Amino acid sequence: MAETWLVVGLGNPGPQYELTRHNVGQLVVDELAARRSEKFKAHRTNARVAETWLRPGGPKIVLAKPNSFMNVSGGPVAGLAAFYGIEPAHVVVVHDELDIPFDTIKLKTGGGHGGHNGVRDVAKALGTPEFPRVRVGIGRPPGRQDAADWVLDPFGAADRKALPLLVSDAADAVEQLIGEGLLAAQQTHHAPRA
Repeated sequence: MAETWLVVGLGNPGPQYELTRHNVGQLVVDELAARRSEKFKAHRTNARVAETWLRPGGPKIVLAKPNSFMNVSGGPVAGLAAFYGIEPAHVVVVHDELDIPFDTIKLKTGGGHGGHNGVRDVAKALGTPEFPRVRVGIGRPPGRQDAADWVLDPFGAADRKALPLLVSDAADAVEQLIGEGLLAAQQTHHAPRA
């Protein structure tokens, strides 16, 4: 039987949050589902899921978007991991990252949460911070704007133009992480874009 991976896009529920910076993780998971013509369905773990494969005959992937707010994402993520029997090492969390410039992707496994309450809650619920993360850079707010307000704002006009490519690149990073491993994905996606 092929190994199974859980790929979770963090964000907030509801149409008012769909295109905010905090929901870029869910946009990436939407892209992964769209590439496979999959639709999300309600799941008993308070999430929406789409079950698919990396490629025919490849690893199974459970794409998931928690229905909970960002700061309490851990419950649905831990519930899905338990339901599908997936170890934390195969739970890929895709999330926004203030400390990475916009239009940049970084990957890592484990480490701290960097003040990201969604990542903090997932680590607490899984009982370990040792899970892979695809960190999508949204950059810091300009001037004195509060970071909490910044992440809940929609992307600005200039960023919206670059957003489709950023989301596509992050989806590529998830696929490469699962298919080829963390190091290969880091070597591809940490390099400056040509």
